[in-house]
Amino acid sequence: MKEDKTLGAELARNALDDIPQAKDDAKDIVGLVKSSGRITGYQLSNGSTVSKEDGIQMAKNGEIKNVGIAHRKDSEYLKSLPDGDEGNNLSNLPSVSQGRIDSDSLS
Repeated sequence: MKEDKTLGAELARNALDDIPQAKDDAKDIVGLVKSSGRITGYQLSNGSTVSKEDGIQMAKNGEIKNVGIAHRKDSEYLKSLPDGDEGNNLSNLPSVSQGRIDSDSLS
């Protein structure tokens, strides 16, 4: 079973366009800013909120860790690096608004 998880993680990594090398002081994404169900930004571990585009650029510059860059059609987006922990996947993070975690998304 361990081999299946390893293979799955490797396939997921291969689907990414880029896996930037994170700097020592890189931030984690701790929340998603959404509008009409679509991700428009990210809340970082230092409390700041950045736009989706800025988040992608920051990840490319090594300023956000544990993410890779993927694309759909002509749009780039961030994707969690597979590590076997579903709880820290971007899709499982709480939604935030005005830079604060939206308590409805935690229940």
